[in-house]
Amino acid sequence: MRLEAITWERLTEALADRLAEGEAPAPEAGGGRWLRVGVDGAPAARPERAAAALAEALRLRGRSVLVVGAGGFLRPASLRYEYGREDPDTYYSGWFDTGALWREVLTPLDPGGTGRVLPDLWDPATDRATRSPRRELAPGGVLLLHGPLLLGHWFPFDLTVHLRLSPAALRRRTDPAERWTLPAFARYEAEVDPAATADVVVRADDPRHPAWGGLHPA
Repeated sequence: MRLEAITWERLTEALADRLAEGEAPAPEAGGGRWLRVGVDGAPAARPERAAAALAEALRLRGRSVLVVGAGGFLRPASLRYEYGREDPDTYYSGWFDTGALWREVLTPLDPGGTGRVLPDLWDPATDRATRSPRRELAPGGVLLLHGPLLLGHWFPFDLTVHLRLSPAALRRRTDPAERWTLPAFARYEAEVDPAATADVVVRADDPRHPAWGGLHPA
């Protein structure tokens, strides 16, 4: 995929324009009355920032938006730490409750769904259920699900954005206390190849100078 230099502001505006104007895959193609967007990236790439900026741009265009973080759908500590607190294989395949994301976040936005989404399920600080109320996304609204390792689960996204970091940049920008997760992201690259899977790829090695490919800047 050919990448072009762009600013974060232009990138956000371009994505928001495509979604607000229906240039992303149409809801009738599988998203019912809603669009479901995945913003995928390692924590060091700050996918939550990209999702928040895109949400604000969509709201300015009159679209209802719900932002959900995959970090609110961790499994209980007894399952996450079954093989130790720093096991990269468990982080890769056992930390995030993908079944709950399907059931509580994505399925309610299927054609004929209720539109009522659970914004989070588990609080890792207390290791207890959050008991948050469901939030209803208005018809025509956009769900933005952000977090790491989102691709490869067959989630029914209408548009996927992958924030790519080279191995060197990922190591450099990952907190030293979290570098035990790096083998999980190497496995993700090898098994899922997110840069080839995503609709839009953003190279973010230098956070001041991103580049992107997929959709084209307006």
